[in-house]
Amino acid sequence: MKQDVVNDHKARAAAWFEDLRNRICAAFEQLEDDYDGPLRDLPAGRFARKSWRREAVAGDDSDTGGGVMSIMRGRVFEKVGVNISTVYGKFPAEFAKTIPGAAEDPRFWASGISLVAHMHSPLVPAVHMNTRHIVTTKGWFGGGADLNPPLPNDQDTADFHAAFKAACDAHDPAYHPRFKEWCDEYFFIKHRNRARGVGGIFYDYLEDDWEKNFAFTQDVGRAFLDIYPKLVRRHMNKPWTAEERETQLIYRGLYAEFNLVYDRGTLFGLKTGGNVEAILMSLPPEAKWP
Repeated sequence: MKQDVVNDHKARAAAWFEDLRNRICAAFEQLEDDYDGPLRDLPAGRFARKSWRREAVAGDDSDTGGGVMSIMRGRVFEKVGVNISTVYGKFPAEFAKTIPGAAEDPRFWASGISLVAHMHSPLVPAVHMNTRHIVTTKGWFGGGADLNPPLPNDQDTADFHAAFKAACDAHDPAYHPRFKEWCDEYFFIKHRNRARGVGGIFYDYLEDDWEKNFAFTQDVGRAFLDIYPKLVRRHMNKPWTAEERETQLIYRGLYAEFNLVYDRGTLFGLKTGGNVEAILMSLPPEAKWP
């Protein structure tokens, strides 16, 4: 593919991730403003943004990119991060062998959005969403979203899956069963022999048709922006008990275990000189282990 086309693709993808970040942050701040639950006397939260530059790894002394963290601690969201980044350079030799198209040429470019929300109320599900575009000698999209309720609610689960099924079906009826199964397999805590949450979709290595895959990735972001605020509004004003809060804190311990032991995004960020604070943004503000 011609370099000017590749550069155009990179610019369009990075611009989309930034636009999606802005729209999500605005929607979440609106939830903070509209809140009328047990913590209503607290001030409505607002996102604080912090820029960072990627540190070059050994053997990589080129301009390396960076990102922007957007973190909010409010009265609905105990801690939510909506981070974007665009980084580039060279993979370390050993890590390059594990990345498609990088073994023969370690140079890479990667842009994406990553979101994790931990809620004050144990009745409101935590959530994770990320989408990304990576370019080596190959180029592909990946990402997904999964719901992580401490106290699962059947209607929430059904509505979340329905939203992503609709996004998938608009592009390929084979996508949803494939990506839902991939999500269930990926977000599984092997040492606990249990799922991290109630699932969603997970996809990677979509590289056959750039325009098609970019359109799908955009629709994944739109589906998240549509469904998740609705689930938050459904429960955010309800009171909760100390026992329900305890269940939430113990569940968060399992969430942290997965992210530190198995998550590929965590590994990718650490192996490529990413910002540690941004990488570990996914960890909950408070957790317990029984």
